[in-house]
Order: sequence, then structure tokens, then C-alpha cells
Amino acid sequence: MINFKKYTLDNGLRLIVHRDTSTPIVAVNTLYDVGARDEDPNRSGFAHLFEHLMFGGSINIPNFDNPLQRVGGNNNAFTNNDFTNYYITIPKENIETAFWLESDRMLSLAFTPASLDVQRKVVIEEFKQRYLNQPYGDAWLHLRPMAYKKHPYQWATIGKSIKHIEDATLSDVKAFFKSHYHPGNAVLVVAGNVEPEKIFELTKKWYGDIPAIEKTERNLPQESGLTGYECETLIRPVPQDALYMAWSMPDRFSPDYYAADLITDILSQGKSARFYQNIVRQGGVFTSLSCYILGSLDKGLLMVSGMVDADADFDTTRNAVLSEIEKLLLNGPSEKELQKVKNKLETSHLIQESNVLSKAMSLAYFELLGDADKVNHEMDKYRKVTREDIIRVGKEIFQTEGLKELRYQKAEKI
Repeated sequence: MINFKKYTLDNGLRLIVHRDTSTPIVAVNTLYDVGARDEDPNRSGFAHLFEHLMFGGSINIPNFDNPLQRVGGNNNAFTNNDFTNYYITIPKENIETAFWLESDRMLSLAFTPASLDVQRKVVIEEFKQRYLNQPYGDAWLHLRPMAYKKHPYQWATIGKSIKHIEDATLSDVKAFFKSHYHPGNAVLVVAGNVEPEKIFELTKKWYGDIPAIEKTERNLPQESGLTGYECETLIRPVPQDALYMAWSMPDRFSPDYYAADLITDILSQGKSARFYQNIVRQGGVFTSLSCYILGSLDKGLLMVSGMVDADADFDTTRNAVLSEIEKLLLNGPSEKELQKVKNKLETSHLIQESNVLSKAMSLAYFELLGDADKVNHEMDKYRKVTREDIIRVGKEIFQTEGLKELRYQKAEKI
């Protein structure tokens, strides 16, 4: 159980404070309700670009990192398709430095040609290194457009193409900042050995004068349903052939989300799972095989991906995956098997709750989902999943008519 107190400032900023007396370190986590799904299709990659720009200095503080490092603090950030998250860990006695830095860049981020040029180059280099110059790196650049025909999940967080980042102008990034980086679009979580009321007063001191801006309402185009089986083969100089399979799955708010998540654990969590025991361990088909979900807020993807054995062809590997899934859907997992994955999940959850930064991030995330207290009831939803739920949800997900398949084939095979 993560206890907390919640406050809302007049400008719309939501503050959540969790007191943890076991550590001298305080986590200050700021989540902005903006991700790649909020981008213009012709200006993709802006959410991620902005993550970098936020470290480029403000009007009042030209270097974000130096003041923080001088008082023993650390910071980082990440962006995904749904939101952008910034976090600081800092000794309790220096917490006000974190408030000073985070509030200042929310209010007055510096927009200069030099800063934009520097961060643009960093993002372009990341695009090349992670997506274009790495084996299998461009998988999501192909899979997402196959899986999504309408929804902006059709592009990866990095963006559709380098050109969108190259063409970004100061006026573009200023408009993006104004729309999304304001108190009413943020959740601030402070976790550590702190007094909630004192943190509330500190928050009012540093954030209270930041003007309120009306929150933009989303009206994203949603996918209508199955779009037909698709398969694409990429000829690449990769170490070995690889297979990616994607199915549409329920959104994060659906009660069936939990069964979908447990299905992936039953199939591939550890060496006792079905994929390893019945496919990988037998040899000759896959050298590795995994199943996972993307955890998207809107309708997401359930993935299977694996490295193909040199002696196997794609039809054999694909059929091996589908056959193993069919066995699961025919009889469902045993009660012991289902309880085992639930137990592992619960252990992971307890470990996460022992870390002050993890708790801060979780509280921010569940507040984004509608109520921070949902973090305390998440495991109950997993515990309630039955064998019958696994079969029912699995049959709804694993339909050939909705399968998107991506194959990497070693260039020398041609």
C-alpha cells in the first residue's frame, strides 16, 4: 500500500506527496500528459525532441544539470507514445533546488536557435543509431504503420522520419510547448521523508504563480477493428533471421488488459514458460522467443518476437508460435501455472514498492490514468483473472485476420 496526500493548485497542477521515512533521498517526478500520440502527423517526433529541449536551459538558468549536481542530485527523463516523464532524485535537505529547476523550466524554457540546433542534432543522431544503424532497429518504423491505420500510434516515439526533426522551427517548438507544458497538463509527485503540508507550501511557492492554460482535449482517431493479415519481409545485413508478430489488444482502461498481460507471462516469462519449454528448448526453430505487451493507454499491441534458428524457415517458425498459442487457448493454463505468473508479478510489484523513485513514478502514472489510488488496487485486478478469462481474451486477440507480421531476412540468403 502506497499512502499519499493529493493537492491541486489553482492553476491546475496536481501534487501528490508520499512520505517514506526509510530513505534520505527524495524523488521529485514530473509527468506531462503529452506523448507521440499528440503530434501532428507532419511534425512527428516533437514530444521526444522536447524531452531533450527541456534540458537545454531556461531563461533564468542556462544549465539545468550543474546546479543539481552541485547539491548531490541526479535527473533523467523518458518519452513514450502516451506521456513524457522527468525525474530528479536529491538529498532531502536540498529538495528546494529541484523545485526551483523544475518550476523554472515549466514557466520560462529558453527557446534559442542554438539550443534547438544542438538538441536537433542529438535527436537525429539517436534516430540513426537506435533505429537506422542497428540490427532490427527499424522494426517499429515498419510494424506500427501496419498495425495502426488511423491512430497516431502508427509512428514510433522517435518520429516518422528524420526530416520532421530537421524541419522543426522555433515557432513549431514554441507552439508545442505552449499547448502541452503547463501546470494543468502536469502531475508532480514528491516521495521521500517529507511532510506533505510543507511540500504543498513549497509547491505553491514555486509553481503557484505559473499561469493556468486550458488543457487541450484529445480527439484522436481510433482504429475500427481488424484490418486484415499483413506480412512484410525486410532484407537486411542482420546477424540472423528474426520474426515479429503483432496483434491488437485491449486498451489500458479495459478490464481485459490484465488477462492479456498474464497471457504474455504464461507464454514467455522465464525458462519455465511455454515458449521456452516447448519451442526454444527443443531446438531447430528459435534461438530465443518472447511475448510481451506495449502497455499503451489506447488500444495497444501484444507482441511475439524471436530470433530464428539458422536451419528454420519462416513458415515453420510462424506455425510453431501459432500452434503453441492454440494449445493455450484450447485448454487454458493450469491453476498452478496461472498462480505462478501471478506470484511472480506480485513479487515484482513488491520490489517496485521498495524504491522511492519507482513509487513516485507509479503514483504519477496512475494519476494520469484517472486516480493515483489505482496503484493500490492494481494487483487485485490481476488476482481476479481466471483460466476462463485467459481463454476468452486470448481468443479475441489471437485472430489471424488481425495479425501483422514482420520478417527480417539475412541479406546473404538471397
